[in-house]
Amino acid sequence: MMKFLVSLFLGLSLMVTVAHAQNQPLRIEITEGVIEPLPFAVPNFVPDSGAASELADDLARVVAADLSGTGLFREIPASAYISQVTGFDDPIKFADWKAINAQALVTGAVNVSGNRVTVRFRVWDVFSDKEMEPGMQFSGTRDGWRRMAHKVADAVYSRITGEGGYFDSRVVYVSESGPKNQRRKRLAIMDYDGHNVQYLTDSSAIVLAPRFSPTGDRVLYTSYESGFPRIHVLDVGQVQRRVLESAEGTMSFAPRFSPDGQTVVYSLSQGGNTDLYTMNIASGQAQRLTSTPSIETAPSYSPDGQQIVFESDRSGTPQLYVMSASGGEAKRISFGQGRYGTPVWSPRGDLIAFTKQNKGRFHIGVMRTDGSEERLLTASFLDEGPSWSPNGRVIMFTRETRGENGRSSLYTVDISGRNLRPVRTPDGGSDPAWSPLQK
Repeated sequence: MMKFLVSLFLGLSLMVTVAHAQNQPLRIEITEGVIEPLPFAVPNFVPDSGAASELADDLARVVAADLSGTGLFREIPASAYISQVTGFDDPIKFADWKAINAQALVTGAVNVSGNRVTVRFRVWDVFSDKEMEPGMQFSGTRDGWRRMAHKVADAVYSRITGEGGYFDSRVVYVSESGPKNQRRKRLAIMDYDGHNVQYLTDSSAIVLAPRFSPTGDRVLYTSYESGFPRIHVLDVGQVQRRVLESAEGTMSFAPRFSPDGQTVVYSLSQGGNTDLYTMNIASGQAQRLTSTPSIETAPSYSPDGQQIVFESDRSGTPQLYVMSASGGEAKRISFGQGRYGTPVWSPRGDLIAFTKQNKGRFHIGVMRTDGSEERLLTASFLDEGPSWSPNGRVIMFTRETRGENGRSSLYTVDISGRNLRPVRTPDGGSDPAWSPLQK
């Protein structure tokens, strides 16, 4: 039995003990808190054809970047390698990889035939001298090579951690350009790591708060195209959109899909009062959930669709409340100092992420669904708008800098508060929403 050090997304840094019983796969056992990640190696994949040479190298680099970016893994540089992998079926010289302290090894091969790309890969447990599980392969088009690399990384991540991955996913967000007092905003969609940006709207109208459907094929967002906030639903593949109707004299905003994708929960403001409503997307039939003189907004469903967490100032300051998805009595769950907002239920169902403002600072935080174990993950001039990764271990959010030239950017942080990282986008970015894993 041997130990390696890694920061898992469990709210604390953890020591992980790796047990290597004879003929048993690598097993991770959580014991105590430490901070070092798992050393791993990803030699450049082997090209099975001449046309695959450059693509094989690129695929391996994306897989390595995905794993390193989690904070769980530390890549051993190629300059430290003692032996090379020159054939996919060649025997692994485990002693050479042990000598440089590699504890996991990922090998792969790439074949290109016309526009078709096939990637084969294996994950090796170096210290037990064996393959962790039988190898896998993915196929796709040449244009989709980055997505195949993300799928490989997801499979490696899952085999080592025992949890689902999040690399083969997308993020919809508000792309921002121009000076702060004349900011131009348009919807954009990208891979989770900031690559393959595509624009879904132009900058002729202000757009806010895009949110994916559970299947990732539609996006809800708020647009000021008519001069007042209205909820739109957009088909991502066909870039077609329509307005979800609301009555004259009303303003609708902060929409979010139900887990089954059939219903939208949102805020509706009319006559100086703002309450929560649901709407059946197919029929357009609306149901009122709250009826108070306070402002109720930013609703988010629990993964089972049975409850809604939302923001309300009914107690005098913005706080977080939970109620049945059909309405009724709401229970306050936030009791710390400061103002709470933009709550989002974790896809695992165990936590709620939120924005908190206290003593002139903004924070992204998480708490249990009953409000216990509140933990602040970030602190800055302005952090807001958390969104969960598909596996519930990472949060993406908006960070804005001070002053006239202040810029909004996207960042990620794991739920232990470690591994704070910027997400590179062509322009500024805000209001991120993470998709589920792609099919």
